[in-house]
Amino acid sequence: MRNTDYFKGKKVAVVGLARSGIACANLLFELGDEVSVTDNKDTESIRLAASKLKSKEIKLELGRHSPSFIKDKDLVVISPGVPANAEPVVWAEKFNVSLISEIELAWLLCPATVIAVTGSNGKTTVTTLIGKILEAKGRKAFVCGNIGNPFSGEVAKMTEQDYVSLEVSSFQLEAVDKFKPKISVILNFSKNHLDRHKDMEEYLSAKKHIFMNQDKTDHLVINSEDNVLRKLTQEVRVPVVYFSRIPGLSPDQSAVLTVAGLLGIEKELCLGVFKDFKGVEHRQEYVADINGVRFINDSKATTVESAVYALENIERPVVLIAGGKDKGLDYSGILGSGRKKIKQVILIGEAKEKIKKALNGELPVCDAASLQEAVNIAFNKSSSGDCVLFSPMCSSFDMFCDYEERGRVFKEAVLGLAKGKN
Repeated sequence: MRNTDYFKGKKVAVVGLARSGIACANLLFELGDEVSVTDNKDTESIRLAASKLKSKEIKLELGRHSPSFIKDKDLVVISPGVPANAEPVVWAEKFNVSLISEIELAWLLCPATVIAVTGSNGKTTVTTLIGKILEAKGRKAFVCGNIGNPFSGEVAKMTEQDYVSLEVSSFQLEAVDKFKPKISVILNFSKNHLDRHKDMEEYLSAKKHIFMNQDKTDHLVINSEDNVLRKLTQEVRVPVVYFSRIPGLSPDQSAVLTVAGLLGIEKELCLGVFKDFKGVEHRQEYVADINGVRFINDSKATTVESAVYALENIERPVVLIAGGKDKGLDYSGILGSGRKKIKQVILIGEAKEKIKKALNGELPVCDAASLQEAVNIAFNKSSSGDCVLFSPMCSSFDMFCDYEERGRVFKEAVLGLAKGKN
């Protein structure tokens, strides 16, 4: 690893006890730091996460944040889910404690070549495929970020010859300072995360951090068909490479092919990887067919555009299960494709009334108190030849720890239903 001497012997507070927080705390402890972790929740899942800390010497604060946990520290590391106005962030600024994000920390230590991928939709698929084409070329690749393992959990295993395919969200990019990927990719830009960002300008500003430190030795890959992204080229110092949808390929595959060209990887090898690729868990994932009804798990779809993309890839009539924690989106955007394909919408979670209002009576809608109940209702309202699509358009945090837990619950409900029908 690089820059290890800088981190040794420091007193560090890690804010947030999700996967990246755990990985970060363990990494810093192994580097010889005095580590404390604080999380304002105290739930069964948080305590399970805390059990993965490698030492009892790591101090732990659950159910609250206190100023004393921050005041005497040399460094505060924030996890992606921690907003800029959170108390520990405010206290760090008040006490003049250095503040960085988990991906910034990992990048400072990382000796490998980093390819960073962001965008409102498609990040997971593109990040995964970049890792797969690197491996197919015989190069060692780590796929990190919001998928797989946290960046800070893998960085100790990396060498200068390795590559990192890193999925980064606007949350992770907010607090970066020196982060400088060799190749940055912005797939698209659409309305998202307005529960976190005050407006679209602030959301775009966070996305721009992916290239702010890049120079003429690096590359920025941008979607030429996105009007907002094309305008960004007026602000960059880095060489820009454009991609657009290639006939016969998806937009995600077209972006990957462009990155492959920069890495010296042949098109034929990429096409072979695309052909063998079975998809990403929780992203348009086939679960089961029950009495001719197909069930698809798209729990990773936390935007309207993601749900629309899933709809456009389904040829059958659709019973849609949606809802969760609202992110300030306009759910009427589902109507364009939905009027033709959706025969029933079943809503769960905090956002269900807002979604119902946005649909304005143009689609049949009913509620469910739980995801399990929604699966049962969806099956009862389906006919052979239909598809039950779970594409929430919302974040998971009202009912689940993350989209992965939500997707697992959906699959368990479907497979339980299948057993009952056998």
